[in-house]
Amino acid sequence: MVQSCTGARDNGEPCRAGAMTSGFCFWHDPEHAQDAAEARRLGGLRRRREKTVQGAYEFEGLNSVDDVKRLLEIAILDTLGLENSVARSRTLASLATVSLKALEVGEYEDRIRALESMMAPRLARK
Repeated sequence: MVQSCTGARDNGEPCRAGAMTSGFCFWHDPEHAQDAAEARRLGGLRRRREKTVQGAYEFEGLNSVDDVKRLLEIAILDTLGLENSVARSRTLASLATVSLKALEVGEYEDRIRALESMMAPRLARK
């Protein structure tokens, strides 16, 4: 059985994370305090950079077919800006293939949505 960390969260509740041999999790172990502080610092830097890049590319994540299309569009535009080479051509061909699949899935999504909206009144009457 995995022992829980004996440390406490900021709100005073028990940590409940898995403990190392010291009885603490990585974040609460005094011997790892410097490593934990550096990990927190790097995590904050990564999150700030992530927000900056998201804003620059107007990228919201991968939550829909449209989001995937946007990411592919960004990748294609960046690749088109590279010097012409065999690797660039292969990358563009690969991105085009993935883009076609995303378009296909988007079309299926639209068709299913249309069918569901047509069927909703019929199903509601039953």
